Amino acid sequence: MTTDVSTVTLLDNVYEVAVKMKKEDTGFIPVVEGKKLIGVITDRDLVIRGFAEKHEGSTAIKVVMSDKVVSVPPDMTVDEAAKVMAKEQIRRLPVVENGELVGIVSIGDLAVRTIFENEAGEALSVISEKETQKV
Repeated sequence: MTTDVSTVTLLDNVYEVAVKMKKEDTGFIPVVEGKKLIGVITDRDLVIRGFAEKHEGSTAIKVVMSDKVVSVPPDMTVDEAAKVMAKEQIRRLPVVENGELVGIVSIGDLAVRTIFENEAGEALSVISEKETQKV
């Protein structure tokens, strides 16, 4: 789990989020109020809900962010997290305790844990398979 997570707030706009994504080399940034997780914004959100719908860089991120977020508690096992990722077709999973963001688990985090390579591989296969079916 990554605990040093870059976040944005509802005061940020689409351009600021894109710049932060570039600087942090990520395609996923949680949206918080204080420490409370209220949504996430992905590079895909920026493209599909933002630029493809002709929103400008000054558009509030609330317009393009995902506010229905799947999260897990910090005491969830790696195996359980991999299953959630596969079921929900997601590559990143916010870790939340008492409503507050404490970290992010990514499919890459699962892959580096050699004892869980199979689970990460299975989760990625299911995620990728379902993404292919959507196209």
